[in-house]
Amino acid sequence: MKQLMPAIKLFALLTVLTGILYPLFITLIAQKVFPEQANGSLLYKDGKLVGSALVAQKFQTPQYFWARPSAVDYNPMPSGGSNAGPTSADLKAKVLERQKLGLTDEMLFASASGLDPHISPAAAKSQVERIVLARKLGETGKGKLMQLIEQNTEQRQFGFLGEVRVNVLRLNLALDQGV
Repeated sequence: MKQLMPAIKLFALLTVLTGILYPLFITLIAQKVFPEQANGSLLYKDGKLVGSALVAQKFQTPQYFWARPSAVDYNPMPSGGSNAGPTSADLKAKVLERQKLGLTDEMLFASASGLDPHISPAAAKSQVERIVLARKLGETGKGKLMQLIEQNTEQRQFGFLGEVRVNVLRLNLALDQGV
């Protein structure tokens, strides 16, 4: 009993400290210093939540830019790849179907998580013709779309981490604001 009481007290103290106080402290700091990121980088259109900048959204209509294919149908709960290998007949059929759409190579395969919200500027530019036709924008609209891609292109973090990329949801929100 002599050793049990100090152990129980220490357990209770550490539970309160690391299970309640520390998470609250970190949450308060995150909310004050990085409120947008702490809340999931949520994006709104006309006051309505449309998604997160961190998770790919499902855009299938020809009027919008498309994200990379998703093996999990853009559902963040079971995120993951398809695990289909180079000998998979199903994967081959999907890739051949996607090739017919004239997309860049990166758009033929799903990302590892199936939820990558970014595509390369080249992948975005490869979709311009489809969007111009679907929205009946003409040549001036094509130039504006190219400018829109440039305006929404994110550079490498700190100049050397990651790749130059375009967030598809942000790009489509900008597209809806007018071309």
